[in-house]
Amino acid sequence: MKLSIVIPAYNEEATIEAIVRRVQAVDLGPVEKEIIVVNDGSGDGTERVLKGLSGIRHVSHERNAGKGAALTTGFQSATGDIVLIQDADLEYSPDDYPAVIRPIVEGQSDVVMGSRFILYKPTFFGRRRSPYLSHYIGNMTITTVTNLLYGRRFTDYEGCYKAFRRTVVAATPITAKGFEFDNELICKLMRKGTRIVEVPIHYTPRTYESGKKITWRHGVIMLWTITKWRFLPIP
Repeated sequence: MKLSIVIPAYNEEATIEAIVRRVQAVDLGPVEKEIIVVNDGSGDGTERVLKGLSGIRHVSHERNAGKGAALTTGFQSATGDIVLIQDADLEYSPDDYPAVIRPIVEGQSDVVMGSRFILYKPTFFGRRRSPYLSHYIGNMTITTVTNLLYGRRFTDYEGCYKAFRRTVVAATPITAKGFEFDNELICKLMRKGTRIVEVPIHYTPRTYESGKKITWRHGVIMLWTITKWRFLPIP
């Protein structure tokens, strides 16, 4: 079996090499790895760093088109049996890959979502607090609304790590170009009755000073995406 790891990157010169090295170091046993980095029109030195890295495939957008557009490019380039989303920063640990792909490898599920809130209960207090109250409220709102609309009981829809059988992704066209890409994809798959499970993952949040990009405005678009795909017909 082969795993395609898709890394969308926008202005991640400071972290892209480190995350690629971490991904390369993960031991998946008999599962082959394919690393695809999509440089989404970065204006810094991301492209230069990528050209100096071996053992990866990288695709470049001439202009910044959004995380969803980069993921679409990466998914279309993937050749693995499973595709997995990896952010280009250091918030998530690739050491969680075996746990994330195991339900698919063992035939128990077609999609796996990594949850930050199984190991670390969502809170704005204490050592594991969210660095931003708006993110804490946004995560809880998105989780609650999605569960209510789709009749689920998942704990985290916004964690980075999501793994899919590639055939499932190929059969589910996505129109979203931004951060709401994951929401549209997961909502459509829930509508289709796809087998989805959740597993715990580790998480070390970063700040805007260290490169975080998502804001409350993206959260509003996510909520609209979640709501509209509950009712719109799925092609």
